[in-house]
Amino acid sequence: MSGKMSVELGSVQLTLLLPLWGRAIETRKQKPLLRDETAEEIISKIDYDFSRMALNVQDVTQFEWICRSIHIDRTIKEFLRVHPEASIVNAGCGLDTTFDRVDNGKLMWYELDLPDVIELRRRFIPETPRRKFISSSFLDESWFPEIRAGNGVLFMAAGVLYYFNEQEVKQIFRSLASFFPDSDFIFDAASPVGLKAANEQLIKKVGLDEKSFMKWALPDASEIRQWDIKLKSAEQYLMYKGMKKGLSVKNKIISSLADHYKMMYMVHLKF
Repeated sequence: MSGKMSVELGSVQLTLLLPLWGRAIETRKQKPLLRDETAEEIISKIDYDFSRMALNVQDVTQFEWICRSIHIDRTIKEFLRVHPEASIVNAGCGLDTTFDRVDNGKLMWYELDLPDVIELRRRFIPETPRRKFISSSFLDESWFPEIRAGNGVLFMAAGVLYYFNEQEVKQIFRSLASFFPDSDFIFDAASPVGLKAANEQLIKKVGLDEKSFMKWALPDASEIRQWDIKLKSAEQYLMYKGMKKGLSVKNKIISSLADHYKMMYMVHLKF
């Protein structure tokens, strides 16, 4: 008996282990760009064979997960400077620990995910008066009234939206824009090239099946503004821009190509 906790999740939910592992690996480096001791602790307690990830995940892919966290952290901190008592909704939270890095002591934080993920999350991360857990699909609008509005609302989604189809994303954006006017949303997107590469070169190689394949590709963030007049603006940020210091020459070239083709990039949407 190892004493470790077993993981029983659906195919898509299992993908939450990828960035968790990536943050743990980064934390173990001599000079990490991001520290996540909670990720290290969780990895050590989960009964799951991470060796296939170690063998098949490219360094630049692991680095992409770290860049994504840095972009999201920065966006939240900038938002909190204007709205210090804002509500932050972490959609598809998985075992994410962004709260620990950005908490200003005043914000209200909501961790939103499917019931099996929230059940797993409770085994590692405590719920507090300012850190609430919501068991729900992101697409189920019944959770909307649970969010404290009035002091600014920012939604974040890391590695989540491309598991829905485009119509589902359009509908949830329209609904959020109507229910939470003047709110913001920071998330990562994939171009068609990036989507195909992720499914073929990552999801398959780490042993996940086609049920875990990503679905929604977004060639350019400007397309979102055409969906609804309530979607005010959509800025996009290259994933690796300004973050290549310390990478090997090979990974600098790979990351530059990834940015050129917008294989994975960040979108900051305003409703």
